[in-house]
Amino acid sequence: MNHRGSKSKHQLKIIPLGGVGEIGKNLTVLEYGDDILIIDCGMSFPDDEMPGIDAVIPDMTYLETNMSRIRGMLITHGHEDHIGAIPYAMMKFRCPIYGTRFTNALIRHKLEEHKINDVTLVDVSPGDVVTLGSCKAEFIKTGHSIAGACALAITTPIGTVIHTGDFKIDLTPMDGEPIDVNRFAYFGTRGVLALLSDSTNVERPGITQTEREIGKTFESCFSKATGRVIVATFASNVYRMQQVADVAIEHGRVVCFQGRSMEQIVKIAQQLGYMHIPEDKLVKVDQLKNFRDDEICVMTTGSQGEPMSGLFRMANATHRLNVGKGDTVIISASAIPGNELGVARVINQLYEKGATVVYDQMADVHVSGHACREELKLMMALTKPKYFIPVHGEARHLRMHADLAVTMGVDAERVFVPQLGTVITLTARKGSVGETVPSGSVMVDGLANIEDAVLHDRKLLSEDGLVLAIITMDGETGRICAPVEIISRGFVYMRDAEKLIAEATKLITEEAGRFEGAEKSEYSAIKNSVKSRLKSYLYGKTHRNPMILPITIEI
Repeated sequence: MNHRGSKSKHQLKIIPLGGVGEIGKNLTVLEYGDDILIIDCGMSFPDDEMPGIDAVIPDMTYLETNMSRIRGMLITHGHEDHIGAIPYAMMKFRCPIYGTRFTNALIRHKLEEHKINDVTLVDVSPGDVVTLGSCKAEFIKTGHSIAGACALAITTPIGTVIHTGDFKIDLTPMDGEPIDVNRFAYFGTRGVLALLSDSTNVERPGITQTEREIGKTFESCFSKATGRVIVATFASNVYRMQQVADVAIEHGRVVCFQGRSMEQIVKIAQQLGYMHIPEDKLVKVDQLKNFRDDEICVMTTGSQGEPMSGLFRMANATHRLNVGKGDTVIISASAIPGNELGVARVINQLYEKGATVVYDQMADVHVSGHACREELKLMMALTKPKYFIPVHGEARHLRMHADLAVTMGVDAERVFVPQLGTVITLTARKGSVGETVPSGSVMVDGLANIEDAVLHDRKLLSEDGLVLAIITMDGETGRICAPVEIISRGFVYMRDAEKLIAEATKLITEEAGRFEGAEKSEYSAIKNSVKSRLKSYLYGKTHRNPMILPITIEI
């Protein structure tokens, strides 16, 4: 779909392709005239209903169709839900990518992993302005749980749009550079056409704690620990990892990082000066045998209970650093919605191993990187937007944030709760919601995109298993010339279901026998008939629907 034409000359179109009505895979398109700007390009992680899927990314059909008009991609920060889909986008189209140094370093690493070259990455700093066609974008310093996070002030011919990215208002951040409140106020005094604001924590009253507060908890935990201290946290939170490392070193411990993503991010953060750990205090896992348990601090991935993560394998005794009695494990994160069971499972396994476990329901070991209600209200008060569009949240978050905007004085008719693929059109005088563009989720398995039909088959296989019915036929007469063979995988155990298999074999033989004398062109009809009869029979006997694959062999 292409929206070129004079009619849209003085219209700004805002098109969310991800990150609304869901958590993750954030991607927003801004379109003015012949210019398209992309804000973030993230992924989300598969849930239990997506067996074998590696990542879920936005449907970028609209961008592929209009790639000649894309002027650039603006990245607010380096979390996976904001940069994870960039390699997949760059396989389809090329455009310059603008982000801060740390953000671009993470993107560059992802592109190298996917063997994608010749992508233009432009490093920017807060305060920098880049020109993209008829628009200009300024990066504004914000606070979040990763280094280099910025909001965007995008000046278009009909007004300025502010996109907050993920943010919180932390006036005492670990990097010593608080959010640039003055810059938001500056744009507010000049007039903001629209505010697109992070909705993740809109349900929480008050303000988000500063990152520095949890330092007291780390201090207390390390003071009490008599054995190893193992801290699980998000690999991207370099401020958190630096804080833990500082406390560990103060207590005479060396620091060891575990988990491929964490080790890579620490390496990048140290190269760029975002982390500072003395070389003699940073050790590899095979060096830990040279230190007493009370001289060791390990930081690892797995705060969300992810299978195969460092903490998961430690809890399951499949890691070189298996957790045991005397260890103190600090899970410095809160469970992302949907991960609660995985986190609880790991915590229980750690207790079973005899470890002391400290997690968010027991102590202040984690603070959010997202603004709570009072901070969200302050952002609206500073920017005074004409139009308000909540982003980054599920349906309830967006609706609650929209209601909050109305209480802050935004005209209800100028508040738009977005839906994936729906075009929000703004002019200097009015706004409207109209047409839609292709949108949704694309499931990625390895380097291939997986269709819904394939995912349906995988779910069927995982739930009810597979039954193969092998029918050997004489190529000349069409007769069955060998006993029908049934193979079951994940449906029933053959030895315990001999009667069922025998009856099913007889049924298939009878059904296929009705086609005696059939020509090769009729084999598909035989398969369909056998499949239908066998499906009805098996469901009647077991109340299960395995995947049934009839196979005809001609000899």
